[in-house]
Amino acid sequence: MTVFRDALGVPHVRARDALALAREQGRVTARDRGLQIEVDRWRAEGHLAERVGADGVEWDRFARRARLADTAQRAYDRLGDEDRAFVDAYVAGVNAGLDRDVLDPSAPHEPWRAWVPLGIMLVNHALFSMFPRLLWNEHVRLTLGDDGIDLFDSAETASSGSNAWALHGSRTTSGLPLLAGDPHRVIELPGVYQQVRLACDEFDVLGLAFPGVPGVQHFGHTGSAAWGITNAIAHHVEVFRERLSPDGRSALGPDGWAPVTRHVETIRVRGGGDVDVEVVETERGPLVLDGFSVRFPARVASDVGFSCLLPLLRSRSAADVVDALRGWVDPVNRVLTADADGTVLSLDAGLVVTRPAQDRRLPHDAWSEAARPAPWHRLADPTRVTDVAVDANERPADAGRDLGRAYVAPYRARRIRELLDTGGTFGPADQAAIHGDTVLGTAEELLGWVRRADALSPGAAALRDRLLAWDRHMAADSTDAGAFAAWRTEVATLLTAHPALAPLHAPHGRGVLLDPWLGVGPRVADALPRLLGAAGFGIEGIAVTREALERVASAGGSTGGADPSGYERAAPADQTWGDRHRLQPVPTLLGFPGPAVDAVPLSGDTDCVRCTASVPGVSDRSWRGSVARWVWDLGDRRRSRWGVPFGASGDPTSVHAIDQLPTWVAAETVEVVTDWDLLVEETP
Repeated sequence: MTVFRDALGVPHVRARDALALAREQGRVTARDRGLQIEVDRWRAEGHLAERVGADGVEWDRFARRARLADTAQRAYDRLGDEDRAFVDAYVAGVNAGLDRDVLDPSAPHEPWRAWVPLGIMLVNHALFSMFPRLLWNEHVRLTLGDDGIDLFDSAETASSGSNAWALHGSRTTSGLPLLAGDPHRVIELPGVYQQVRLACDEFDVLGLAFPGVPGVQHFGHTGSAAWGITNAIAHHVEVFRERLSPDGRSALGPDGWAPVTRHVETIRVRGGGDVDVEVVETERGPLVLDGFSVRFPARVASDVGFSCLLPLLRSRSAADVVDALRGWVDPVNRVLTADADGTVLSLDAGLVVTRPAQDRRLPHDAWSEAARPAPWHRLADPTRVTDVAVDANERPADAGRDLGRAYVAPYRARRIRELLDTGGTFGPADQAAIHGDTVLGTAEELLGWVRRADALSPGAAALRDRLLAWDRHMAADSTDAGAFAAWRTEVATLLTAHPALAPLHAPHGRGVLLDPWLGVGPRVADALPRLLGAAGFGIEGIAVTREALERVASAGGSTGGADPSGYERAAPADQTWGDRHRLQPVPTLLGFPGPAVDAVPLSGDTDCVRCTASVPGVSDRSWRGSVARWVWDLGDRRRSRWGVPFGASGDPTSVHAIDQLPTWVAAETVEVVTDWDLLVEETP
């Protein structure tokens, strides 16, 4: 077994067979991302508070009640022999690479249990589904009424989502397909994806992997086949309002009262007292929150999708990728795959529940007919792409692929298609112009309100004219984009405080873990165009627009002084977008020393292709967005490109901890290195 490194410190792992390779992948991941994978392991086990103190209690309570560890153990036990051996080899490598405790080097490392990689996969997706959205809809129903749900829950919601696109060989300079894209998630430090190459006598694959999980799951290139994904925004996780008996031993279902399983677990808290948590599961699923159960597909099937991992590595064609993904579970993904024979395919993959569209809006009553288990089916029926395909979490044009409800607004998808619909052919390096595009999708719709604003002071009228003349690009050095952001922040602030939405500020009672999904400010920021048009709720869009213009023009509004991110600001109309919009990564473990990352100015925004998401009215800082960029060339893998926000190493002292940051800030990528002679062999 041998590990080579390229100039960016990316591990290229070579071994004689798949099991030796998995072991070495585990070992090198433990070396490069030891703290990160240990934190995810504690999250999977529900033991975070035991290591970090009271800050980990809310996560541990969720993990215990959601039965993450038990689900991972069940799924591991159901693995086939070859898949189990692959996971076991990876875990053995992790345990070999972590010989000391990552927080207390004087103590030995506590070995991973065999199911931990499956638990880490669950951790990466546990809050990635629609169930927090359903809880928000429930909160709106209880506070604003049923009619208020559509203000926030629609296909025109701004969100960071993800991008992926495919070009048939007729549209490329090589004459063979090209795939590209970028996933959007929380920008964690170190990053959520690990660049890696895995080579043995049977296959040679490069791609992006979840640290702590064997293989290459979402984005990979085998030399003759490649694939990439976006989230399908499917309604695949269901929520139920539960009613327990007075003694708590039964729950009311569609056929009457039925027993529940229940027990008490104890959360150990470092530096604090123990916390007991009651774990209850009904016929629908675990009570993740008081009064609500959640039916997770991975728990229904006792399957995390690990049967896909080896087949993906062995794929030689797009059809092989499709076959490999027939076992995918969660979340439901849109997949683009292509091969060196010129085939390009588009498909959905995952385990999805069959529900009519009207039943995807709210939690169901556990005692209603809707609580009976609906049919589940796996998706993997491809369609052939003969020109261009784009996936950006928008509502699909094909009604047969309409699996959800709250799709992302189509701005990014439209813009990518527009950039690709310029004629001519494209090569790998040309994708930087798409990855880096800064046109703001919501700008025209929001500026329509500015255009209608009248009875303005001279200063506000001048600001209105300036915004209407702006080119709609969220460039970091643009003062016009900064002025637009200042106005948009005032709009969001006014709407969040609007009397019509006051009921939403009632405590949601779901715990701080769900605050990012259930907070009023973030939900208002996602729905600005619809809220400005909500005259039926007493919101006068013109009046809000006018007041926001006047506030920015006078520099007397909430945008003056220090924003919630804590940095001082000049007069709003004089700022560049980069003065306001700066990188704010989320550390893997709060309080643990990490590499110093400057709050660099960023171009782009939430619904730009160049996604660096912000939350107008809360903060213009960016903590969510593109967590990797990739370009897979099927004509010659050596021309493929990739990049991550920070670097290959999770060690804050490493030269490779943040050496990719300047390239990421510029929305650029670098060519992959696949020639072994150009790599440096690592000393054992």
